[in-house]
Amino acid sequence: MTFCPARQYSQNFVTEPINITFETKDLPIGIFDSGVGGLTVYRALHERLPREHFIYLGDTARVPYGTKSLETVERYALENSMFLASHGIKLLVVACNTASALALPKIRQKLGIEVIGVIGPGGRRAVSLFSESGRSPRIGVIATEATVASNAYVEAIRRASEDAEVLQISCPLFVPLAEEGWTAEPETFSIAERYLAPMRGFSPDALVLGCTHYPILREAIQQTVGKNVILIDSGEAAAEEVKNILETTGLSSNREVPERRTLCDDLDHFYVTDAAERFSRVAERFLGAKPSKLEAVELKT
Repeated sequence: MTFCPARQYSQNFVTEPINITFETKDLPIGIFDSGVGGLTVYRALHERLPREHFIYLGDTARVPYGTKSLETVERYALENSMFLASHGIKLLVVACNTASALALPKIRQKLGIEVIGVIGPGGRRAVSLFSESGRSPRIGVIATEATVASNAYVEAIRRASEDAEVLQISCPLFVPLAEEGWTAEPETFSIAERYLAPMRGFSPDALVLGCTHYPILREAIQQTVGKNVILIDSGEAAAEEVKNILETTGLSSNREVPERRTLCDDLDHFYVTDAAERFSRVAERFLGAKPSKLEAVELKT
């Protein structure tokens, strides 16, 4: 694992729409999150797209985004996006739910490439499972307080199905539990029980994990809501949409890669804006491996 001194990057540049060439296909995919939760999205992308290379930015100096104003979240998201664009990416994945809810239009306006969030794919995936059932699905959403307050998942689900019944619940303590690796402790199951009791009463057909930390606690969540409830990982749904976009646009990489790639190998590059050591420790908890290339950077406007 490599740590480098923090470097400063200016955001004073403009991107232009991509013209697809052989070289374009081999450009990396950019991913950013407000912190470490987006590592679960990176994992989902890595598993589905083994020929692709990834650049990940965790804005650990300014986490959490959920307490910030719309204008601040948009500014942070644009700075993150432009940093990744400066490295030459062919597609951007916004792994942060808050930024997905508030800043996608601004990012798409600025960048001349495909930009995928996690909220739309998660909502669409939940509805699509029941599209042939002939009945209105009951869909639960668990997320942070900020994401629940934004109603972004409700709107995404309603766009896919006007008749879907939706119940949202915020589960703020799930984030620190996931980062501490408390996946099977009695306290974790007790907190899940307290948060999710109303969800059991709602009896959802599917439950959207509307925070990228929550898949780490999948076992506790599944046991609490019941084995018949389908859990929807919004990061996995986003990864499936990215795969489809690359295939339909001809942007899938044809590069030769090792027969068995591993998470966090030296083909992928990770950046953080603070606390690189802690990021590395949490990455090992989430992914089972520390980033081979991890660099601290300072973003400047």
